[in-house]
Amino acid sequence: MNDGQKSLIHLICGPIGAGKTTYSRELAALSGGVVFSIDEWMVSLFGEDAPKSADPDWIFPRVDRCEKQMWAMAKRLGALHVPSILDFGFQRYEHRRRYINFANEAGLAAKMHVLDVEASERWKRIEARNTTKGETFHLVISRGMFDYIEATWEQPSEDETASVSRTSFD
Repeated sequence: MNDGQKSLIHLICGPIGAGKTTYSRELAALSGGVVFSIDEWMVSLFGEDAPKSADPDWIFPRVDRCEKQMWAMAKRLGALHVPSILDFGFQRYEHRRRYINFANEAGLAAKMHVLDVEASERWKRIEARNTTKGETFHLVISRGMFDYIEATWEQPSEDETASVSRTSFD
């Protein structure tokens, strides 16, 4: 079925509360792709074992292990010409660049989707999600957690997004 085009790896990029998981699921339905959501994997695999307070020394090694396994699966799906949607957030430039390089090394095409939503709107969404615990709920996000994660967000530069998809959900 492949017409010589490279299989796509979609990098879903945006700050906390931007709608990445919802967007990822919609993209999967449209493209016939498979979503790999770091939040879903972390909660499913490690949620019951998580310390009561968020401890980066506990969290980050587990995130790394999940991402390695998800990437191995995405590469295999790429070889089968099935698109993968990586719902990892890609908060930092280095993280985005690493996965674009991984895709290139694997002979896959990477497409970055940047979701851009104002912080005040994102906090409203998180408050609502915390209350309703709907389909995309994974864990309660406190205002302190929101502010901490918000401080780590590195907005993609114009150079970085010049040849990628940019999506706004204001």
